[in-house]
Amino acid sequence: MHEYMIFLPVQIILNTGVANVCVCVLAGFVMDNHLNRHTYGFIQSRLVPFYLHLGSGCAFFNLTIYAIYHPSDMLTDRESFQIFILFVSVTVAAVNAQWFGQMTSEIMADMHLIEQSCGLGQDIGQSSNREAYAKLCETDIKYRHLSSRLWLYRLLSSLCNLCCIACNFCSLSYMAENLVTL
Repeated sequence: MHEYMIFLPVQIILNTGVANVCVCVLAGFVMDNHLNRHTYGFIQSRLVPFYLHLGSGCAFFNLTIYAIYHPSDMLTDRESFQIFILFVSVTVAAVNAQWFGQMTSEIMADMHLIEQSCGLGQDIGQSSNREAYAKLCETDIKYRHLSSRLWLYRLLSSLCNLCCIACNFCSLSYMAENLVTL
């Protein structure tokens, strides 16, 4: 049983990575090409926070399992670094889930209300009718402010995701190097 528990974090990390690809890329392309802008935004505002909390929970579970099987009084420098990497992943994933994901959803909802009042948002795909959204951004100062904040939070959320991917890559690399000793 102990041997299987050691590989559990590897499976969780890999499953989280697969979920990243499926949710963010494949489903995004399909929804973008078949749903109107506001429906797509509504679905994103519900799924992305769930996905971010799931990633945060998986990162916490990985850290917990690793820490349980590596007592602090017997840690090598590399194992201490491994715990540090997993802790960074948990922290960044939690900040992303609690702050950036929530703020992005709230900003998108506010932007949708302004767009609806201007008769926008029913067009299919994100790239259609760009001129109308650019004009709205130029004429409505509140919409412009929300748009810039949305861009900032999406950028910060993407950086958090990249940090978590890098931490998971380091963690998997370390585990792969030590498969013989496990």
